[in-house]
Amino acid sequence: MTIQWFPGHMAKAKREVVEKLKLVDFVIELVDARAPLSSQNPMLQDILQHKSKITLMMKSDLADPRVTDQWLFYFKEREVPAIAVNVNNKQDMKRVIQLAKEQAQIKLDKLKAKGIQSRAARAMIIGIPNVGKSTLINRLANKKIAKTGDKPGVTKQQLWIKVKKDFELLDTPGILWPKFEEEAVGYRLAAIGTIKDQLLPMQDIAAFVINYMKVHYPNNLEKRYNLSQDMEDMWDIFVTIGKQRGALESGGKVNLSKVSEIVIQDLRSGRLGNISLEAPGEKLLDKKKRYRI
Repeated sequence: MTIQWFPGHMAKAKREVVEKLKLVDFVIELVDARAPLSSQNPMLQDILQHKSKITLMMKSDLADPRVTDQWLFYFKEREVPAIAVNVNNKQDMKRVIQLAKEQAQIKLDKLKAKGIQSRAARAMIIGIPNVGKSTLINRLANKKIAKTGDKPGVTKQQLWIKVKKDFELLDTPGILWPKFEEEAVGYRLAAIGTIKDQLLPMQDIAAFVINYMKVHYPNNLEKRYNLSQDMEDMWDIFVTIGKQRGALESGGKVNLSKVSEIVIQDLRSGRLGNISLEAPGEKLLDKKKRYRI
């Protein structure tokens, strides 16, 4: 399965990013800490080329801290400054500002050496939809400037925001790439709410999450749904969760769609625990195993 799309506003946003890139000193790329590589837009990497960049692993409070540390090492090895961020943690916000200052100073020192008058640092914030860009900007500016929401595609246009006297930030709409070549990438992004729920069958997304957790987080499944770790059949798993969580129709039949919503919302809200859906060097998908029910 190849998921292919490219909404018009995303194509326009891509063109505007290219145009505005020369106006900024560096780029702040946001990825989701639960799936840092899958949520990193490969199309944007081509656009950025040699532009200085820092990476913020957003929603780190929902990710597995052990795996997050592995990803921080992964970025360090590639000489990309990166930190894990929980936007509700004030210390994390201070760390973001400090890292941005350090990155901006490199460019400002070069300008000063050329005799160019000192000015506020300029940065562009980029990332895929629903990764937390607007929320981060509101925290940095200490007031509500950018629109926020729990659905992808809230920000529709670019917007300059001044953060104290230190920075001018350019917010941009979340941009996805034309198609997901790897099936697992689409499932991961759907599971964490980056792409709209209507684009993939919810039952398939839930089955993907359950299969991944059976391998990497079996205790979390057992704790949340009372699932025995030796249960293999996905149909039986859905039925067990449905009965345990009251997802029943008249006559006692399990509502599979409701079970799917329960699993996905439990993941997104953190009720399943701190879960990361990929780790560095991990095989993307077992092609022989179908994540379907």
